[in-house]
Amino acid sequence: MSKDESSRKKKESVGGREVCGTLKGYDTLLNVVLDNCIEFLRDPDDPFRQTGETRALGLIVARGPAITIVGPSEGVEEIENPFNIEE
Repeated sequence: MSKDESSRKKKESVGGREVCGTLKGYDTLLNVVLDNCIEFLRDPDDPFRQTGETRALGLIVARGPAITIVGPSEGVEEIENPFNIEE
């Protein structure tokens, strides 16, 4: 993780919940503490689709084993899959 812990980070967990907040700290098990968190809400009928609504969470502690992705909230772009082989 970045030494600049005060930067905004986006986190996605195993259950698909996605939050964005300011990284305050982490440990060797990659448990993370995020402050000023907002959660991106999902459609209750289709859990794979976000509704565009958010919910303020404040300070959260996320367990490392439940986290799938941690990354910057800005400056990321999607690229074409280099491993996709067309037949």
